[in-house]
Amino acid sequence: MQVILKPLFHRGEECIGIHFERNVVIQSLIQEKAFCKWSKTNSCWYVPCTGENYLRLKTALENKAELEISELKKFLSEKRKNNPSQLLSFQNNSVSKTEIKRNQETPLKSVGHTNLSHFLSKDNIKALQEFSRQLHLKAYSRSTIKTYTNEFTQFLQTIKDKPASGFSISRLKDYFEYCYAKLHLSENTLHSRINSLQFYYEQVLNREKFFWEIPRPKKHLILPKVLGEEELRRLFAAANNLKHKAILFAAYSAGLRVSEVINLRLQDIDRERKQLFVYCSKGKKDRYVALNPLLLDILESYYKMWQPKPTNYLFEGDEAGQPYSIRSAQIIFHNAKQKAGISKTISFHGLRHSFATHMLEKGVDVKYIKEILGHFNIKTTERYLHVKRETLVNIVSPLDALYGKG
Repeated sequence: MQVILKPLFHRGEECIGIHFERNVVIQSLIQEKAFCKWSKTNSCWYVPCTGENYLRLKTALENKAELEISELKKFLSEKRKNNPSQLLSFQNNSVSKTEIKRNQETPLKSVGHTNLSHFLSKDNIKALQEFSRQLHLKAYSRSTIKTYTNEFTQFLQTIKDKPASGFSISRLKDYFEYCYAKLHLSENTLHSRINSLQFYYEQVLNREKFFWEIPRPKKHLILPKVLGEEELRRLFAAANNLKHKAILFAAYSAGLRVSEVINLRLQDIDRERKQLFVYCSKGKKDRYVALNPLLLDILESYYKMWQPKPTNYLFEGDEAGQPYSIRSAQIIFHNAKQKAGISKTISFHGLRHSFATHMLEKGVDVKYIKEILGHFNIKTTERYLHVKRETLVNIVSPLDALYGKG
């Protein structure tokens, strides 16, 4: 079985694209052991282009598949002309278990800056630079900048050497039809792509507003996935590392996003008022959340025992004063979920969903939950009403009446 690794520009960063004939064993290995994700846009699996990720792939597929890396090596060799340290090591054929374990437990490090000349024409590189500059001048959030930049870059890659500035309404409609019919992008992704292109044509090029002429697909209502209380107990017990346990407890006990957990600073813990301060979160919104006494005990134990001591952020990575990476926190959750024997397809964000759902089931008003979670719109919070267990359990099924149980 041959697995081909190619350079890929995805979601605003350089990635390794993974191509192979459909094989459930290979797919399972790269998902579970190398944490690869599927790209609908590029029709391949991928991981960020880092040395750690290459080592994971190589180890996961050892004795299972042959790696073809000629295109990836050529791409990285070209980059070495500008910066020799940016080349991944492909020569070492043996990877120690200690090295893999260390790589899994530490934040992933990027392999240099993106060289857009490998992916875009000169005109469209300039368009992307102007696009990025305008986003920063308008002080959009990091998350919005990343999303818009990724969606706009995907558009630029598709149109190749055709200047983005020359596209008409009709050609844009053709492009969005291509995204839906050929790329099979989800409704939510299409909305993001339309928003990013609308920003480019109306905010960067200052064109007369015309995007109202482009129809938008109806969004799919995605219900949040949650863990049961017993599953959460098993998950927390599976995290033996005190730092890992503290990260998981912080996310669930306060309903925090993964970015909010890793960006908690030491100064954000208010022991006297039993509060956590969440600084400049999604939508540039500050908020306070409750500091659970059990979480406080875990955080204090972690701080006393952990060496070296964090100096700025509560959870720091290898570099002193810098926060733990989002990807590393997600890996912690994934490993604990596997160890706990939880088979549900659920991500780190499921801890936040579980917190909100369990609060609702315990009788907390949905309006208070909205404020705790930092939602702008009550409709976002009301999604949890659909998964409230008591609502489902107390409904009498007609099947019970049919067999005399009603």
